[in-house]
Amino acid sequence: MTTTLDRLTQEAGAPAFGRDALIVCDSLVRIYQSEGIEVQALQGLDLLVEPGELVAIVGASGSGKSTLLAVLSGLDVPTAGRVRVGDWDLMAMTSAQRVAYRRQMVGFVWQQTARNLVPYLSATENVTLPLALAGSGRREREARAAELLELLGVGYCADRRPGQLSGGEQQRVAIGVALATSPQVVFADEPTGELDSATSDLVLESLRMVNRELGTTVVVVTHDPGVSEHVQRTVAIRDGRTSSETVRRTHLRDDGTEHVVAEEFAVLDRAGRVQLPAEYREALELSGRVRLALEASHVSVWPDRPRVAPTQPTAAPQDGTHEGGPHR
Repeated sequence: MTTTLDRLTQEAGAPAFGRDALIVCDSLVRIYQSEGIEVQALQGLDLLVEPGELVAIVGASGSGKSTLLAVLSGLDVPTAGRVRVGDWDLMAMTSAQRVAYRRQMVGFVWQQTARNLVPYLSATENVTLPLALAGSGRREREARAAELLELLGVGYCADRRPGQLSGGEQQRVAIGVALATSPQVVFADEPTGELDSATSDLVLESLRMVNRELGTTVVVVTHDPGVSEHVQRTVAIRDGRTSSETVRRTHLRDDGTEHVVAEEFAVLDRAGRVQLPAEYREALELSGRVRLALEASHVSVWPDRPRVAPTQPTAAPQDGTHEGGPHR
């Protein structure tokens, strides 16, 4: 489906929005009806993820991140807008195509281990299960499972069932299951939500290694801001729209050592909207209407009315008198 914005950019000779991106969300809207009440979970959200990226999507409960994951995973269909993952148009897929998409294009790691692993199968059998459903031969399945479990540092768990594994081991085996069919994208939904901090670091490092060694695009959806320290780019969602991005880059110091620099940016969406941080709005008492001014290299945002300076206390006279007359 070609949007009006795409048509205008094409007519102007500019490339289509997200033409080279692996994941494209363009003015994405999802509206639910709950007991006669309309809930707008996504309100024109824009998002681009490039091939090979490691991205975290963060936001408070109710921000829309879970709805976005459901759409990207093919479990839900948005109300309006455009969403594409690779060559798959998620707005136009049939039920059969959605099954094929989830089997071939994407892998999943869920917070609840019961959704990731079959309890009566060993780690190897869990990893080979998606391959068996895809029609792979036994030798190919077993070789792939052994390769992935070793890569994830849980090769010693090959013959153990989930009940015999720690939480961190279960999640690393779950990553192996998600990677079994060599998907282009792995979606991880709160993968560290039930783990302690040390184990969380191991699981997140496994996702980083998968991204680095296999080139798999990884999207982590979480409410934990600490996850952002383990990824290249963090996208924050607020009120159903992308509100800010934090990008981490590695720089070399003069002495040759590396250090990571994190920069936070506000997101200007395709409709020209930008969300100002709450602390900025409160500090300058910005609400309702604001004034914009185009400067040489930036845009200024001003309150609708000048701020009233607080009244300063009257200084006491220095000649021994006060407002009621001389001291007595």
